Amino acid sequence: MLIRYKKSFEKIAMGLLSFMPEEKDVKKLLSTIKEYETNDSWQLYLWKEEDILGAVGVKFDESQAVIQHITVNPSHRNQGIGKKMVEALRSELQNEYTICANKVTEEFVEQCD
Repeated sequence: MLIRYKKSFEKIAMGLLSFMPEEKDVKKLLSTIKEYETNDSWQLYLWKEEDILGAVGVKFDESQAVIQHITVNPSHRNQGIGKKMVEALRSELQNEYTICANKVTEEFVEQCD
């Protein structure tokens, strides 16, 4: 299930985001996490089953929710968790926003359709 990020999940979220090639640099990763914590138009969701296994980050504007980060713990990949996150996000936001992707997440999000 999708849960909203909160500060107590910071280390887990940073670990998950660090699996994305664009977030390998520690300064960039810290900047990204800070943006999710301070910018009201950015929201990070975590995927929890028994443990937290994935993260999906969204940037909101007036009518769109742009998936800008999506990552799954490498030991749990290829089990459909990424697709479940996208589907849950669509279900949760479908009445308010059009879900789309940026250049980094576009290929994966299209595969989820």
